Amino acid sequence: MIDFAGVSRTYGRKPAVTDLTLAIPPGELFALLGPNGAGKTTTIRMLVGLLTPSAGAVRVCGHDLVADPRAAHLRLGYVPDEPILYEKLTGREFLLFIADMFGMPRAAAAPAIEAGIEQFELGAFVDDLAESYSLGMRQRLVFAAALVHDPAVLVLDEPMVGLDPRSMRIVKDMLRERTRRGMTVFMSTHILALAEELADRLGIMVRGRLRFLGTVAELRDRVATAATGLEELYLELTDPRTGVANDPETGIPPP
Repeated sequence: MIDFAGVSRTYGRKPAVTDLTLAIPPGELFALLGPNGAGKTTTIRMLVGLLTPSAGAVRVCGHDLVADPRAAHLRLGYVPDEPILYEKLTGREFLLFIADMFGMPRAAAAPAIEAGIEQFELGAFVDDLAESYSLGMRQRLVFAAALVHDPAVLVLDEPMVGLDPRSMRIVKDMLRERTRRGMTVFMSTHILALAEELADRLGIMVRGRLRFLGTVAELRDRVATAATGLEELYLELTDPRTGVANDPETGIPPP
């Protein structure tokens, strides 16, 4: 469903992502972790077509984001780290606008919009102007918009920003249900407990390179530590003083 093939991205002479090769199959929830400046946001922006790779290729459902962007975008849903709405539209009007952007016939869009309103409990404010929404209300609306066209791939950048505990539970339940039905989810997060709870696999990126790829159990096996939680394992793998990942085979920082 998602395929990074030898992907690099530079800004001038500065590398942001280097030689990223990663395949994520249908029905998997993949979590990308890493310290600030690791290259996570650049990776996500290439995945959703906001940035072009300097080298390599990014494909969604077999469609190259550069060569065939429209076909790739039709299969993508995206929840950015900062929910941006059209302030003078109501929530319902925004959802209808998104459905139109994906070419959904009105007959198909109407029930999909109502389902999103119900799932994310938007009914109390969906007919108010977006300019009146709190951060949590905006985030819930953006989730409904990302799913209105029933995408095969959902990309999430810090998805729990602004959400209260009930809304977080709604999102977690939705992710579990959608992945069971075959949706691929690519999630970048700083909330290690969220990754540990939901992810089938995780990747740890440092300074633009993928330093670990596997399950939490595999990470535990490869790091020489008695720690059992993802937070401890993550900190063991990543040198907090330098931001450089330890070697995953030995747990020793690189020279």
